[in-house]
Parts: sequence; structure tokens; C-alpha cells
Amino acid sequence: MASNRDKSISEQIFHIKNQLVEKGYKLTQQREVTVRVLLEHEKDHFSAEEVFLLVKEQFPEIGLATVYRTLELLSDLQVVEKINFGDGAARFDLRSTDGSHHHHHLICTECGKVEEIMEDGLLRLEQQIERQYGFAVTDHRLDFQGVCKECRQKHVLKEQAAG
Repeated sequence: MASNRDKSISEQIFHIKNQLVEKGYKLTQQREVTVRVLLEHEKDHFSAEEVFLLVKEQFPEIGLATVYRTLELLSDLQVVEKINFGDGAARFDLRSTDGSHHHHHLICTECGKVEEIMEDGLLRLEQQIERQYGFAVTDHRLDFQGVCKECRQKHVLKEQAAG
């Protein structure tokens, strides 16, 4: 019997397949394995190379160029978002399948940890922008950079030990 997680992944793959078909593309086996890896690790923000290593475990004959092309296609079709957290690597993050805005990120500048914020507190601002400027916002991104709770606690412990 399939778990709820497996069902959810299957439903998301079905939805992504439909998105591809609507735009004239097929969900090839290579693309499906790549999407499945992203879905199985949706909290992670992998680089193309990291995605490739995980895809290769399930599809040993796949090449890095194929994974790159797949990620670029998925980015162009807005299935994934290509993001940069300031570490020099493009990372890939699944977009919401319900058509709502993308989530936001808390990025620790010390350890590099990335945490997602699923709430979207900017909807009122978007409405104000549309009223004031006549600009229809279709999407936005917001990343907060700072020091995570764990790194802050390490600093406190270090200060206590020194003082």
C-alpha cells in the first residue's frame, strides 16, 4: 500500500506532467526521475550537480548535461525556480503546484542553512502596488539573510566560555 507521501509525490508528478504537456513537452523518464528527486528532497535547495548525483543513483546512465537541460527546461516552464543564495551556485527549488506565490527563505550567512517561510505576508503590498501603480504583480521573491538560531546560540556559548 502506498504511503501518503508516495501518493502526494505521484499526484505532483501527474500535475507537472500536465504542465509539460500543455506547453508541448513530454515527461520523459529522465525528466521524471529528476522531478522525483526534487520532490523527495523538497526542503533542500540542490545545485544541478547535487541533483545529478541523486538522479544518477536511480538512473545510472543519465549524463550531467541531461540533468542540466532538464532543470533549465523546468525553470523556463516555472515548475522549479532557479535561485542563488549568494554562495555562487544556482540552486533549484520546486514551485507551488497550486499556482500561489513562491515561498520565501531565511538564509544563515554563517552556516549556509536555508529555511523556508511558507506564509506570504506580501499580498496586501501587492494589492497596494496594483492600485497605486497599475502594476499587476505575478510573482515575487523575498530572502532574508542573517544568523540562524543555532549559530546565534554558538556565539552565546562561545562568549560565556570566554568571559
